[in-house]
Amino acid sequence: MEAVATDFGIKEALKQLGVKDINNGTSTGSNHFANGEVIESRSPVDAQLIAKVKTTSKEDYEKVMASATDAFKTWRTMPAPQRGEIVRQFGDKLREKKEPLGKLVSYEMGKSYQEGLGEVQEMIDICDFAVGLSRQLHGLTMHSERPGHRMYEQYHPMGVVGIISAFNFPVAVWAWNTALAWVCGDVCVWKPSEKTPLCGIACQNIAAEVFAKNDLPEGISCLINGDYQVGEFMTKDKRVALISATGSIKMGKTVAQEVAARLGKSLLELGGNNAIIVTPDADIKMTVIGAVFGAVGTAGQRCTSTRRIIIHESMYDKVKNAIVDAYKQLRIGNPLDENNHVGPLIDKDAVENYKHALKRVVEEGGKIIVEGGVLEGKGYESGCYVKPAIAEAQPDYEIVQHETFAPVLYLLKYSGDVHNALEIQNGVVQGLSSAIMTNNLREAEAFLSVQGSDCGIANVNIGTSGAEIGGAFGGEKETGGGRESGSDAWKVYMRRQTNTINYTTELPLAQGIKFDL
Repeated sequence: MEAVATDFGIKEALKQLGVKDINNGTSTGSNHFANGEVIESRSPVDAQLIAKVKTTSKEDYEKVMASATDAFKTWRTMPAPQRGEIVRQFGDKLREKKEPLGKLVSYEMGKSYQEGLGEVQEMIDICDFAVGLSRQLHGLTMHSERPGHRMYEQYHPMGVVGIISAFNFPVAVWAWNTALAWVCGDVCVWKPSEKTPLCGIACQNIAAEVFAKNDLPEGISCLINGDYQVGEFMTKDKRVALISATGSIKMGKTVAQEVAARLGKSLLELGGNNAIIVTPDADIKMTVIGAVFGAVGTAGQRCTSTRRIIIHESMYDKVKNAIVDAYKQLRIGNPLDENNHVGPLIDKDAVENYKHALKRVVEEGGKIIVEGGVLEGKGYESGCYVKPAIAEAQPDYEIVQHETFAPVLYLLKYSGDVHNALEIQNGVVQGLSSAIMTNNLREAEAFLSVQGSDCGIANVNIGTSGAEIGGAFGGEKETGGGRESGSDAWKVYMRRQTNTINYTTELPLAQGIKFDL
């Protein structure tokens, strides 16, 4: 791998992360298993080549799995609080590397530097959460129906956890899975997006440093690079107990079928088509802040990005005008310049999807009220910078039913009560994040009720975008049903075992069955 010099301190950031010292893109700690094709990591910020990375061949993958499965034999026997101590050290290393890693995230992916720093902070937060969790992997004790018997259940490590992450959160989602899997006693094999391979290498370097310091097997944390074909190595591999996959619905369906065919387990975090309901009792200022950040943050490339705003007819013009005015203040440009609000899309394919959505909504009868377009000229040489756009539309438009990973926002109108708005919100196949803006307690409670939002995340008076580590993150319907991060999400990384102990000299059977010899 060869790195290039860039502006905004990227060269120094790469140096601090040890990326410049890696010769191949696939490693398990200090070992490197990469003899496949070469992929280039080019920044969407300025189209500059950051590095060339070798991908993982099938032979390389077998070496990775040998390293991981061997490391599991050691790692699973370490008491969970001791594993938590290793995760604590990893979190401290992330604190040391927060600035350079945040800068690399921003430059390789294209999100703002503040969002890059925020993503690394998510990694730190999940490490803190996991450290406490390492002393709370509780089972249950139950009363037996048989005299002199005791029943309880406990949780054991599963083995190898395979992680497939997307480009939009190139480090945080990996950490959500990895920190929990590690304290649970699992080892991890990670395939980052082929669009952001350097973020994976940087994280691997940090983890390897911690494991080496503690004289632990490097195979506890493994990295493989490449496209979907490399991901298939894991999805078809019976040695991988759990596949955690983040990405499109199409990708998730493929992963689910492959893993189910071998009766493996999968955790899926897929697409979102997230909406904010704005009722007559909404605070317009709060609505605008939540809606605009939700729609344009990360250039609309979050799974929780706001795609639809469902506005009551009595508030429609007022809310529309306020959001349109806010869009006039947006500054689009290099995301490492903290004066800018919006950075580039990840690549030219994303730009084409953006252009298609704007064309399609007009063809279906919609009206563009904030014009989009691809920016050109100085500072926009990558061809990946686009203007956030707003369209008035109808809920049943085909394009509105789909997720477009770009800053395209649809305004929808509803009449009647909040239940009519909920029908519109829930009338899509995705079920990730949702929000309502209202100061009416009855509307808020209806939104959160069993007849309310059908999404995994339902917020009141905040937007759809963003999540705290303490709560379980994930969605329903074609979003996949997975849960990561907080609450009891740790259970998916472990296998449950029910135990019954007979401490008598008799052997009574359950349900009073008689079997005399």
